[in-house]
Amino acid sequence: MGKNFKRLLAAPLVALAVFALGACVTINVYFPAAEAQQAAEEFVEKVLGEDAAGAAAEGEPQAFAPAPRPRWSPMSLLISQAHAQQADITIRTPAIQAIQDRMAARFQSGLQEHFNAGALGFGNDGLVVLRDPGKVALKDRVAVNQMVAEENRDRNAVYREIAVANNHPEWEGQIRETFSRQWVASARAGWWYQAADGSWKQK
Repeated sequence: MGKNFKRLLAAPLVALAVFALGACVTINVYFPAAEAQQAAEEFVEKVLGEDAAGAAAEGEPQAFAPAPRPRWSPMSLLISQAHAQQADITIRTPAIQAIQDRMAARFQSGLQEHFNAGALGFGNDGLVVLRDPGKVALKDRVAVNQMVAEENRDRNAVYREIAVANNHPEWEGQIRETFSRQWVASARAGWWYQAADGSWKQK
């Protein structure tokens, strides 16, 4: 009689614990890595121009690798269908589009020339770096430094804006990392990029 009573008492407690654990799991929203990569590719290729698509197709295995998807876990059985679905990433807001247009215009009007010359490179933090000032004519250095500063302001702003526009400001760092890989993947042959260890490599 005592054992049966304990079993009857334990069953609801176990069910309650499982339900509580499941409730905690549902508040976690996975970062949609594949969707973010697709959005980054679309954004970057528009900024860099039509040649970028071919460069991205060739790939850059050392510098660009898609972020892994979360592994399946038995706990996923406790997550409701609504929470189990990963969120999409949108880059189609007026603010994001305005930044993208500025970056594309800036690239075509000045930055591209200096990437081709080897003066500029893609930093491993998703920004542009003046890696070799000696490749910029002395009379142009002030203008190039200004372009780089404006470009990096827009880059910082767009990583933040994409996270906020998708209602997950905490994703800003992951979005920056995704874009950082995509800038390198879409770079043209001969352009420079910074590896994870800080060293510079030529694509």
